[in-house]
Amino acid sequence: MLIIEGIHHVSLNVRDLRRSQDFYERILGLQELPRPAFDFEGAWYAIGTTDQQLHLIVYKGETLRTGEVDTKDGHFALRVSSYENTQKWLDQCGITYTAKPYGKAGFPQIFILDPDQNIIELNAERLEEN
Repeated sequence: MLIIEGIHHVSLNVRDLRRSQDFYERILGLQELPRPAFDFEGAWYAIGTTDQQLHLIVYKGETLRTGEVDTKDGHFALRVSSYENTQKWLDQCGITYTAKPYGKAGFPQIFILDPDQNIIELNAERLEEN
């Protein structure tokens, strides 16, 4: 039997590394990590205060996604501290999103696309009540 300790990293394919780095650093606020000298372009990022990471890999092949956000499609999720502040930040940055404050998941969710159409879920423990 396997004993899973947690997720180490998620890898995403990107086409333009600089464009993706701008998105993940400026919009999501991720901090870049040192990366081994692979024979392909990419970047590694720390996620939160854990040892979890996001790896970007430059890939010139085709992807499956061509349209808008479909919340049933493959994605990864990041927990945010404030749903309301996340919406305000995305609005300020001009990022289009799909908001599901009262979805069936039991916690509020926001779905966005990165520059390469990778779906990212941003969710909070609870919805702030004004």
